[in-house]
Amino acid sequence: MHRLMFKMAAVAAVGTFFLAAAPAATNDPGSTPGKRVSSAAATVEIAYLQPFTNIAEIPAGSDLSSIRFEGIKAVKVATRRIISTTDKRYCAEGFREPGGSMYCPSVQDGSFVPAYQITYSYNGPPLGGDEYGSTHFTFSVNMRREDLDPAVIDSVSAHRVNRTVAAESLKLTTYRSLVPQIVIDEANSAFCAGNYVDDLWTQTDRNCEEKVNFKTVAVPSGYIAVRVDATAGAPVTTASR
Repeated sequence: MHRLMFKMAAVAAVGTFFLAAAPAATNDPGSTPGKRVSSAAATVEIAYLQPFTNIAEIPAGSDLSSIRFEGIKAVKVATRRIISTTDKRYCAEGFREPGGSMYCPSVQDGSFVPAYQITYSYNGPPLGGDEYGSTHFTFSVNMRREDLDPAVIDSVSAHRVNRTVAAESLKLTTYRSLVPQIVIDEANSAFCAGNYVDDLWTQTDRNCEEKVNFKTVAVPSGYIAVRVDATAGAPVTTASR
């Protein structure tokens, strides 16, 4: 079974620190985010993550009736990401070495905290690059202990998870949001007639001047949001948003 994880962790805040060559007490990356210590060679950015989310996204066109609870397990999730760059100008020019460079960003996750990962499976449209054309995927969300049924938490700790009981303790709600999209404003645009000559578009009237205007419209997102809540047994429902 191909596993497709939709990662929902969002960056809440980013703090940038410039580390001087000579160590100093204020150079600790754990200091107040956004404080500039010095204009030294290395730059450290600390991103504070939001690993706890009860919402995942699956492609539009997926079969919502096929969503099935697969399991729940205790995990550790990162709440902080450290990005260290020695030479930003060098990295902006792209890697000069095929295998990368020691001067370009290194990323390290840290400050791990306990969480419970809940996994569901579903049937959806095959991925474009999948030569096997698989239509079976999974998605997961991470939730805090206090957000779940205590009985389910106890069963996880005892390694005796009853999938039926765990599934009935959760409620799924799906919705598809509207997103902005830029399109041609045909009512306020002017187009010139023509045809292709030797694979090149040629206007019939050379004196014609085209005028193309654009506008922003709201269209359905290409993804369906699936929200997981710890509510006593309820079937998947669809909400509009």
